[in-house]
Amino acid sequence: MAEKVQALRKKNNWSQEELAEQLNISRQSVSKWESGASIPDIDKIIAMSSLFGVSTDYLLKDELEKEVPSEVEDVYEAPLTRNVSVEEADGSLGLVRRLAGRMAAAAALCVLSPVPLIVLGALSEYGEEAGGHSALAIGEDMAGGLGMTILLILVAVAVAIFILCDMQMEKYEYLEKEKLALQYGVEGIVRKKKEDFAARYRMCIVAGVTLCIIGVVPMMMAVAFSAGDLIMIYSVALLLSLVAVAAFLFVWAGSIQDSFDKLLQEGDFTLEKKELKKKTSFFPGAYWCVVTAVFLVIGFRSDDWVWASLVWPVAALLFVALLGVVKCVARGRIKQDL
Repeated sequence: MAEKVQALRKKNNWSQEELAEQLNISRQSVSKWESGASIPDIDKIIAMSSLFGVSTDYLLKDELEKEVPSEVEDVYEAPLTRNVSVEEADGSLGLVRRLAGRMAAAAALCVLSPVPLIVLGALSEYGEEAGGHSALAIGEDMAGGLGMTILLILVAVAVAIFILCDMQMEKYEYLEKEKLALQYGVEGIVRKKKEDFAARYRMCIVAGVTLCIIGVVPMMMAVAFSAGDLIMIYSVALLLSLVAVAAFLFVWAGSIQDSFDKLLQEGDFTLEKKELKKKTSFFPGAYWCVVTAVFLVIGFRSDDWVWASLVWPVAALLFVALLGVVKCVARGRIKQDL
């Protein structure tokens, strides 16, 4: 194998450094392989089979001296292992810590965005019921125009924050996609930090779920006591406000928890789930484009932007359910391919 690896490397006019870079290993490892001091792991043998375009049998069996083309190259691409150093792990964890609050605030803004429109619509209706003499009275056109303006500004700010955070995280994108090998000591450091954060993570999740449940109480009370439409509208606004706080807690705690799981390849970032994510990456973009179109159609046709804005929280709940269905279908296809 040592002679074959060296011959194939030279045939491709690669230095030991260039081959090592393509396999995500050190040059010393390639040097040891070619000198016979060590033998590559099975995943590296499969990777070299794909890279050189030869069969694994040719690399492993001494009796095969003629290059045999790889038969699995077109149907299987060997996952290369990416070595992660202490500096890379600390850098990714530190960056997520800095950005988690911003991403959480952006998520909360998305949930809160319909609230001004709902409240202004309620004030307009309240003013009309009071004969237009209330200090809180506001015209219907002004309520709709001002509410939509605030909604779009909040959504625009949230989207800008998401984009900026995503751009900063691009250099660590490989943590979500590639097979990782943590250098000595890195796993212990990451697990210790995850354990230290566990209590805070649980507290945020419990608090968020509690807020979502409590938020429904005013609406149920309004229904029980046959309250007017105005009270019901304010109840919806209160519900969205509490859900926004819950969304902040979920995203903040979830982002930091995910940063540990990415490095440890646990939770939603096992090798199987990374492959599943690749298969379902198309869904979020397509889904939210459809939701936006539905929101605009309902708004322009009914000319009631207050109720049209409720499309967003409903769509957010449906998104989780539909994404689960898409993942089930994708998981079945992956099993069939295997």
